[in-house]
Amino acid sequence: QLQVAESGGGSVQVGGSLRLSCVASGYTYVSRCMGWFRQAPGKARGALASISYVDGTTYYADSVKGRFTISQDSAKNTVYLQMDSLKPEDTGMYYCAAHLLAECDRISWEREHEYHYWGQGTQVTVPS
Repeated sequence: QLQVAESGGGSVQVGGSLRLSCVASGYTYVSRCMGWFRQAPGKARGALASISYVDGTTYYADSVKGRFTISQDSAKNTVYLQMDSLKPEDTGMYYCAAHLLAECDRISWEREHEYHYWGQGTQVTVPS
């Protein structure tokens, strides 16, 4: 059973930065595609970014392209989401998810149902 755990959330002023971390543990097989999602208050959960384990190729939703950066430290089984120039609309619960079988370009990385394991989420608040 894989465990996925996010950390690094908090409250930050407009224009500030945060770095979220996601650690995947408890499974001998590596996660092929890791994704970050966000659920804003009163809205459905939506995809932000993903990264392929093998070559580190990254993918971004248009809403965060240029402001958010996803990266990984394979030795630590950790994926990061660096968030810069934060806006009030970035407020929400941030989730990390793991897909075990294929790289991100072989799945619909933006779709929740593609992922096998999810973390509990970490809250990010950007007061207006």
